[in-house]
Amino acid sequence: MKISTILVPIDFSSTSETALDYARELAPKLDARLHLLTVIGVPSYGVPELGVGVTATMIDTMITDNQAALDQLVRDRKLTAQTHVRAGDARDVILQTAEELKADLIVMGTHGRRGISRALLGSVAETVVRTSTVPVLTVRGKK
Repeated sequence: MKISTILVPIDFSSTSETALDYARELAPKLDARLHLLTVIGVPSYGVPELGVGVTATMIDTMITDNQAALDQLVRDRKLTAQTHVRAGDARDVILQTAEELKADLIVMGTHGRRGISRALLGSVAETVVRTSTVPVLTVRGKK
């Protein structure tokens, strides 16, 4: 199996940047393209009294800000990568983007939470590993 497209979800934590370091090393060895994805979590509830326009404006601003941060990350690390900013539930968006890009591998960080912390916060990485149709390499953050 040839790995030609690697998707790296980025949440700007040190853990996701450690995963990016792994993907950065893998990509040239595999002659693969890197795609960086950041997901803006959009709450499932709205604030009707503020109106849809304000919510859409806020999301647009977050998209613009996250795109700028992702572009800066690419420049700082001197990467050749395509960037993607999407809104939604991170678990769903990562899987959907992997499918759209026909990614052969997802490289993502995991915080390694356990117990109550994991139960309360959930695990994006765990869900992606469990439900992805492509291999997922999880990278534990530095302690």
